[in-house]
Amino acid sequence: MYDFPQDLREAQLSLHRTWSAYEQYARTLPWSAEPMSGWESDKQLHSGYRSSKADSPGYTEEQHREVARLRLELLALSAVVSTHPFWSTLGRGDVIQGRMTLKHAHEQSAVGDKAA
Repeated sequence: MYDFPQDLREAQLSLHRTWSAYEQYARTLPWSAEPMSGWESDKQLHSGYRSSKADSPGYTEEQHREVARLRLELLALSAVVSTHPFWSTLGRGDVIQGRMTLKHAHEQSAVGDKAA
């Protein structure tokens, strides 16, 4: 439906991969970026569940740097994708659909590669 330029496809795929790396890295981090005491809530009325968090040591300097690096990379890739000249070739109503299609273009390519 859309003939996306290769550099736009590559930028979108890099954005997907960087976002995935960021999410995976974030799962390994303490729950608070700064050292913070843990807590325990009151028991819930009907379930008896009591939520709690252990103390957080906060992020190390290396973790802060890696989070900042990944966020900067995400911002740069987002800017490349969203300001690409290709979008000016589409009609106003087609840009949103085109951007949604681009987000899944790598999936369509993978299916085509497997079929070949």
